[in-house]
Amino acid sequence: MKKVVLITGAAKGIGLATATFFAERDWQVVMNVHHPLATATWEDLKARWPNLHQVVGDVSDATTAQMLVKQVQADFGQVDALVNNAGMTRDQLLMRMSVADFEAVLQTNLVGTFNMTQAALKIMQRQRVGAIVNVASVVGLHGNIGQANYAASKAGIIGLTKTTALEGARRQVRCNAIAPGMITTAMTAKMTPAATATALAQIPLARFGEPNEVAQAIYFLVTQPYLTGQVLTLDGGLTI
Repeated sequence: MKKVVLITGAAKGIGLATATFFAERDWQVVMNVHHPLATATWEDLKARWPNLHQVVGDVSDATTAQMLVKQVQADFGQVDALVNNAGMTRDQLLMRMSVADFEAVLQTNLVGTFNMTQAALKIMQRQRVGAIVNVASVVGLHGNIGQANYAASKAGIIGLTKTTALEGARRQVRCNAIAPGMITTAMTAKMTPAATATALAQIPLARFGEPNEVAQAIYFLVTQPYLTGQVLTLDGGLTI
């Protein structure tokens, strides 16, 4: 029987790259998206990877998160892995940041991760096996100007990861986090040429990472059976 992975925020970027990476390795891959993918896009993906499946829902809502995980279990009989990738940014200097923007980022990034983890953990503990990978960020480790909300959410995810690892280990459920640096995604595409040049100058490998490289690392964290409670920094040496 094929193993089953549920990936949140899978419409694009790291989430989509991770979905196709698992699909190429013969997993049943359930892609959670906030809004349905365009018909042509979805048909193309399904033609290339028939073992991709799409579920629509906002993970920041606890009831929806519970429903998504239960749906996966009902459809496939098991949930072997969860990748919490759904996230958003609303950047602004701390002194100018609205409470609404601070709370919105925490609600999606941190509370959404909690919601999905709680729902999946119940099933995985009954299975007495499972792996959870949370997508954090180097910003959660070191902070970043203009990203107080994002940094707080990602730091919270790291703390949640370690606690989940401790509680899940009693029934062989593992939980790790990955902290990417500068990755070529829609988020970094919005950077100005000057900001891009400044960022590149700080990266020893002198390039941004690719979503597929993050996907490869996530796959490692899911499949390495003796690794739990760790934060894997994938940043080209940015934070050395």
